[in-house]
Amino acid sequence: MRSFPRPGRPTRRTPQQPDRVLWRARCIERCTPGSGSGPGKRNRADFHRPPQSVIVEYIDTHKQEYGVEPICRVLSAHGCKIAPSTYYDACVRRSQPSKRQVRDAELKVEITRVHRENYAAYGARKVWLQCRREGIEVARCTVERLMGELGLQGARRGKVKRTTIADPQAARPADLVGRRFSPNAPNMLWVADFTYVSTWSGWVYVAFVIDAYARRIVGWRTATTMTSQLVLDAIEHAIWTRQRDGIEDLTGLIHHNDRGSQYTSIAFTDRLLDASIDASIGATGNSYDNALAETINGLYKTELIKAQGPWRTVDQVEVATLEWVDWFNHRRLYEYCGDMPPAEQ
Repeated sequence: MRSFPRPGRPTRRTPQQPDRVLWRARCIERCTPGSGSGPGKRNRADFHRPPQSVIVEYIDTHKQEYGVEPICRVLSAHGCKIAPSTYYDACVRRSQPSKRQVRDAELKVEITRVHRENYAAYGARKVWLQCRREGIEVARCTVERLMGELGLQGARRGKVKRTTIADPQAARPADLVGRRFSPNAPNMLWVADFTYVSTWSGWVYVAFVIDAYARRIVGWRTATTMTSQLVLDAIEHAIWTRQRDGIEDLTGLIHHNDRGSQYTSIAFTDRLLDASIDASIGATGNSYDNALAETINGLYKTELIKAQGPWRTVDQVEVATLEWVDWFNHRRLYEYCGDMPPAEQ
């Protein structure tokens, strides 16, 4: 005798009568993290809802196979509620960026330009300051966030190798500075030192003369030999720079350096006397006695030499140094100068 199911009781499903919807739901469950059977199974109580962007990305991945509505039903059944309309709204927002996204895209172009035009040496603070100087209104925290997204960061200094070697037989002037590198006016204190650059054609030595008042490089020179002529050419350049600015009398100016034999040579000391410049020399092997010059050398090596190497010839180094010195004096924001270029002091 044929039996019938009780009223209100669902019929029992058999393999011969598969439910297409049930089968699709189980397929979706197997694709859903944390669902299904086994050790990874979760219940609604301990299910942590992922961000909406992750859910939308998940639907994007599987919608061609299962459809948006079935996926939303299964996700909602597992404690991850999302309506199809929410998904479609997210797709619309993604295709139509928000005002913040548009603004971020514009700022990223400007931030990348500022960073590149300044030897990729600026961190977030100086990029922000330079943007403000150019009339670009942006918060510092925004610059920090966007530089992080772009993978941009400032240059980091390393150790500076000592290049000057003292001559124990040479007469040495006294230390007239005593580590006081903050004069009250220009042309009161110049500090000098030189550093080295490795090229494919050999070593290149670069000497600098810096006015301590605004940290401005007033003289420099490159050479392939570490002789007194190198530092003599640098001081000649510094004197010419001040004469070009209309300053003929340098009486009372102190020229300070460490105890390198190049700076204690007869030719160099005679040139200082001819220009009425007082010589001053720090202690042997103590970088603090010439800390300002060491700082400029470090910036030069970090911002230019290491960043743009390897170098091929002395001519290539000389041209690049010329461009860097011009940028350093006229455009680089220097914290000691109130975040202004040294030439504006």
